[in-house]
Amino acid sequence: MKKPSTHPRKQKGGGKKKGKKQYKVRNWKEYNQALVDRGKILFWITEEAMKKWQEEQKTGKRGKPQTFSNTAIITALTLQQVFHLPLRATEGFLASILTRIAPDLKAPDHSTLSIRGKTIPLRIRVRAIHNEPLHIVTDSTGVKVYGEGEWKVRQHGWSKRRTWRKLHIGVDESTGDILLGEVTGNDTADCEMLKPLLDQLSPEQPIHQVSLDGAYDKRICYEALKERRVVNIAIPPQHNAKIWRHGNIQAERLVRDENLRRVRKVGRKRWKIESSYHRRSLSETAMFRLKTIFGDRVSARTFENQRAQLLIRCRALNLMTTLGMPNSYVVA
Repeated sequence: MKKPSTHPRKQKGGGKKKGKKQYKVRNWKEYNQALVDRGKILFWITEEAMKKWQEEQKTGKRGKPQTFSNTAIITALTLQQVFHLPLRATEGFLASILTRIAPDLKAPDHSTLSIRGKTIPLRIRVRAIHNEPLHIVTDSTGVKVYGEGEWKVRQHGWSKRRTWRKLHIGVDESTGDILLGEVTGNDTADCEMLKPLLDQLSPEQPIHQVSLDGAYDKRICYEALKERRVVNIAIPPQHNAKIWRHGNIQAERLVRDENLRRVRKVGRKRWKIESSYHRRSLSETAMFRLKTIFGDRVSARTFENQRAQLLIRCRALNLMTTLGMPNSYVVA
């Protein structure tokens, strides 16, 4: 007869398995109302937008003035992304809404939306940034332009016509707002986009900390962060990392080398806790919310319109967060 195992992991009921943490929302009533308000048309077409709907006649530029203001174009393109509409359906949807709430206003046609969308100036931020030092967390993700779905790829493999764009964002750790955003091709490395993202902030804006993943463990990233006088830099060195500037050299010690020395002394897990590196997961959460709400592909054919679609999604998500965010806690 086989003796029962005495190993604690093999005994029935022996040892608890640590699962994922369970969270509960404190302000569910307010957050539930915020989710409802996201679908209200008058939240997306505000009275201020209707007042600035038409372009002022005296622009100071040569040629015929534009009929619709930038506010009108951005409002229409935002409706397109929020409600997942083609351009022609966006024109009809907006026209029917304006007929009820503002009969004297016209909706821009689909051609105007396509042409103006290429050069429209976009500002992602909705809420003003205070002069308090920021903690910025960044991430990037691929967005499909065209190509096969997952089922076809699993059955027959992918074809050469699959094309992607890369969305780079910088998120405010305290509020969850997307402060920075840019779109590139899928051949652009993450480290190449850190400086262009930081340049979107005012030079006077103080930055207390920047938390990035190991893909940013490059010299150009540390130089860009030093130029912006970032106080704390939380970038985990690669597992095969070497010291760049040894301590016996009469020069300023590098932040990256100090992080590497600390990792070797206390371990990578402990260093992440000490440096608040785990807050970088908020950028991944923002990416997850973007793809959940707006999808993982863009419908535009030109790069300029694809960029406009992705940045408008970031702006729309920031508008949604102004309505309310969940205040959760870990269930014991």
